[in-house]
Amino acid sequence: MGKLQSKISLHTTKYRADGSGGQTGPAGASQQHSPAHTGAVTSVAALQPDLCVSGGRDKSVAVSSWRSGAALRRFIGHEREVTKVTSALDSNRVFSASRDKTVMMWELHRASGPSQHFPGHDLVVTGLAVSPDASQLCTGSRDNTVCKWDTETGECLGRAAISRNLVTHLCWVPGEPYVIQTSEDKTTRVWDSRELQVAHTFPAKQHIQTCCDVSQDGRYCLSCSSGCAGHGAEATLWDLRQTRDRVCEYKGHFQTTTSCVFLPRGPTLAPSIATSSSDSTVKVWDQNTAG
Repeated sequence: MGKLQSKISLHTTKYRADGSGGQTGPAGASQQHSPAHTGAVTSVAALQPDLCVSGGRDKSVAVSSWRSGAALRRFIGHEREVTKVTSALDSNRVFSASRDKTVMMWELHRASGPSQHFPGHDLVVTGLAVSPDASQLCTGSRDNTVCKWDTETGECLGRAAISRNLVTHLCWVPGEPYVIQTSEDKTTRVWDSRELQVAHTFPAKQHIQTCCDVSQDGRYCLSCSSGCAGHGAEATLWDLRQTRDRVCEYKGHFQTTTSCVFLPRGPTLAPSIATSSSDSTVKVWDQNTAG
């Protein structure tokens, strides 16, 4: 354990928010701003090129500026902790899920209150995925169900239940009617949102799948695993085209990998992914070599 703690300490001190670490980057120390939440932040998502949305244990949803760090809007309406937030990029609509079993839609320029409610789950809502045009929403819960909603009317368009499918995360495939879902049953599923049916299930992993993401070209998806003491905690790259098989694994975290994301690709940069973990580290990987 001593070796593990020393490795974690070695890496995390380089990137302390107070700028006291040994490497602060070419622009100097990082900036700090007044917190958007009064408690722990539980979820964050991109909203527009210069905005992000976050949810917290203080039951609120906040819209903040990437550049200034200032919280621009704060939405209050949930009765319990916010578990997930999402938005269709460049949209003015924000969606939030909560431990109060509900999902709400907020209009960025609306004066107050949610513009739509999506009640219907029996347990905490743990997954949100919105279609690119923000017209449809998929939600997942620990009640083993996935639901599809019309965001204009709030009508539930479909509900599917699978035994032991405790949803951990949902994400929409760009330009396609498919939704990726990870679960505590150790599987990653591909849903066809048109009929709300499972189109494909990837081979089960050895550990709970905690999060998922889809590449911007819609060709690949990522899932990541729980783990402990170096066992599990990997991220897995899957092919969404013909083979729909495991392509690559990214191993190196000591504890549960809590999140995974494809990074934007520049014209001269190799495709990369990032993972975060309960071992206090964030790792950036070469997507092709797993280095």
